[in-house]
Amino acid sequence: MGQREMWRLMSRFNAFKRTNTILHHLRMSKHTDAAEEVLLEKKGCTGVITLNRPKFLNALTLNMIRQIYPQLKKWEQDPETFLIIIKGAGGKAFCAGGDIRVISEAEKAKQKIAPVFFREEYMLNNAVGSCQKPYVALIHGITMGGGVGLSVHGQFRVATEKCLFAMPETAIGLFPDVGGGYFLPRLQGKLGYFLALTGFRLKGRDVYRAGIATHFVDSEKLAMLEEDLLALKSPSKENIASVLENYHTESKIDRDKSFILEEHMDKINSCFSANTVEEIIENLQQDGSSFALEQLKRGHDFHEGVRAVLIDKDQSPKWKPADLKEVTEEDLNNHFKSLGSSDLKF
Repeated sequence: MGQREMWRLMSRFNAFKRTNTILHHLRMSKHTDAAEEVLLEKKGCTGVITLNRPKFLNALTLNMIRQIYPQLKKWEQDPETFLIIIKGAGGKAFCAGGDIRVISEAEKAKQKIAPVFFREEYMLNNAVGSCQKPYVALIHGITMGGGVGLSVHGQFRVATEKCLFAMPETAIGLFPDVGGGYFLPRLQGKLGYFLALTGFRLKGRDVYRAGIATHFVDSEKLAMLEEDLLALKSPSKENIASVLENYHTESKIDRDKSFILEEHMDKINSCFSANTVEEIIENLQQDGSSFALEQLKRGHDFHEGVRAVLIDKDQSPKWKPADLKEVTEEDLNNHFKSLGSSDLKF
């Protein structure tokens, strides 16, 4: 074998090795990324959950749910765990919601992921709501849909001026889920109905004023707040509440501003007090104010909504049925049918 042939052979061999190394790293990276979508750490007597998909605004995946749920249950039973904190990585979002784009695309590929995802997500939401240990959600940044489900049912919800809250499910042809049917009607007046049907976004201190957050803290103090919580030794619920209250009291951002919907609450309470969506629409039309008519600009199906909003982004979903008048009582009742042995039991 000549020198040139040997060089070519070695070059090909080295190229083969490099390719294999790259593929190996990609496989390992993919595996590692999946494993690190959520970080679960025990710090002193506190369990810390960090949603770790900042590039995707910490959107919730089935893999994340399946890691959080058993760990939450474990910490709940652990006598050495006195507090659970959940937060989002990256600074832009706590959690923008469930990763519904992946779910919709899987359904198109004939992979029935949606029933499994939602079932396990709702079980996690219930676990948060029934957790026997103090649960503190730091809802800094975008907190929507599935992110609301991970936070709002917990004992303490800490918003910052960068918090952006919404239940935007109606835009994708879905109802406000993750326990939205429980907590939304319990907000002041008919505010919850308004938020559910319009997907209206609340920002900063308004998330607290609406009753969704229990405390408001300046974002620059959030890391310090977390450190003070972690420094607590075997804290009681009252100890934790005291720390949160101190930071809340010190916050001055937007303290003197009124609730953004304050001037519209009378209209919201009157227009959204009807028993049917048709009546609410009629009330808004009869009101005729610019605020009322704006609400009329905002359920074919879930996948069509995801296509229009998240995939093709044409913002023009082709609903079926296309008009509210075409929705029958049978259509509605079908959504409340028993799933038999598949019904969720808590």
